Amino acid sequence: MAKKPKAISETLKAAIRSSGLTHYAVGKLAEVSPAQIDRFMSGERDLRLETAAKLAAALGLELRPITGVDR
Repeated sequence: MAKKPKAISETLKAAIRSSGLTHYAVGKLAEVSPAQIDRFMSGERDLRLETAAKLAAALGLELRPITGVDR
């Protein structure tokens, strides 16, 4: 059975944690409010896809389709 891909939110949270940066620093890099990152990391809110893309770019991640996954 094929491995289920991680959710974007799980991947972003893991990247933020492992970056060693504060929420403030990540927010500045991504041009996103640090308070918004705090709420996302604590599970209080989700992110819009545009915001997720900004965070991914700031963290050196790429959003792209997964090939070979049954849909």
